[in-house]
Amino acid sequence: MALSDWSDGRVPNGAGAMGDGFGAVGDAFADNFSDDGEIGASFAATIDGELIVDIRGGWRERRRETPWTDDTIACVYSSGKAVLALLVAREVSDGRLDYDAPVAQYWPAFAAAGKGDITVAEVLSHQDGLVAFPEGTPPETYLDWDAACAVLAGMAPLWAPGSANGYHPQTFGFTVGEVLRRVAGKSVGALLRDLNAGKSIDVYCGLSPAEMARVAPMRKPPRPPDLGEINAYKKLAFLRPSSIPARAGREEWMAAEIPASNMHANASSLARLLSPLANDGVWPGDDRFIDPGVVKGALAERIRGDDLVLPFHLSWSAGLMGNINRHFGPNEKAFGHAGFGGSCVVIDPQNRLTAAYVPNKMSPHLVGDPRAVKLLNALYAAL
Repeated sequence: MALSDWSDGRVPNGAGAMGDGFGAVGDAFADNFSDDGEIGASFAATIDGELIVDIRGGWRERRRETPWTDDTIACVYSSGKAVLALLVAREVSDGRLDYDAPVAQYWPAFAAAGKGDITVAEVLSHQDGLVAFPEGTPPETYLDWDAACAVLAGMAPLWAPGSANGYHPQTFGFTVGEVLRRVAGKSVGALLRDLNAGKSIDVYCGLSPAEMARVAPMRKPPRPPDLGEINAYKKLAFLRPSSIPARAGREEWMAAEIPASNMHANASSLARLLSPLANDGVWPGDDRFIDPGVVKGALAERIRGDDLVLPFHLSWSAGLMGNINRHFGPNEKAFGHAGFGGSCVVIDPQNRLTAAYVPNKMSPHLVGDPRAVKLLNALYAAL
């Protein structure tokens, strides 16, 4: 599809391109600035792995001094969990990993405290019961990979693994990342740098000083998210000092590999990177990236139920949410993941479509940020 240059006077520094018939997406993007006080953002979508929308605009910071440009990146928080799902699928496709194998097969120390039978798929679908570090874990543990993994290896599950789903805001990234490190021989950050070089994308877990200079800082949300009725799992996952990284400066935090919450990217890179999951494992140009049977395994529902941590009834595949609540557009057969504050990614095999939204003004929405939903509804209406 041929793309035409895009701009809109309502979007300061607005620029990019989109295909014919997708003008309503640009209108929705502009509405987010004029109606919802957007500071800066990027939005992109692909069909068959090729960009059909790639737009951006606004400012990198709330002082509105530095334009948001095509090389601007921002933290996508938990939207990066979808990237972990892709990296795992690649290792499964290459035969180094099996969704149904015990994690302890790759990481023997993980078998401690009754975790010997927990499978890779159960970890990816938030069933392992390691919802957060134990209360009292020093917050600086987040910046020490080996220490974080040692804590998880020694933990006992907080519920019977496989019996329920409970979202793991932070620990997910260390468990999945350590499995990837053991089978691929590289950290999540290193695996992404390989893909960045090979596929010309901008998705990072752990930033260099030069990359930090391109970051749009995040503006904190006006109020905390609504977690619903508070229980012990939610307290541990979100409301205890051990639930977030601490005692680190901004640059030290950006340099750290915290895969579940500290990836930086722009929308076009996320949409292109995830496109094999919507296209039977193929990159544009018929470059087979993941076996199509593995893609089916990655997207197969692993559990469905009232989440013990998030206030939603959720369907989980191997690292992605099923779109049963239409948080990721109108197609209930799609998949996605959201990041705290508003970012999201969408994977829709039925339409061979991916999409991503990356803002720097955070909202209190855990999933289904209205700005993203507006863009996704406009995108689907144009299909």
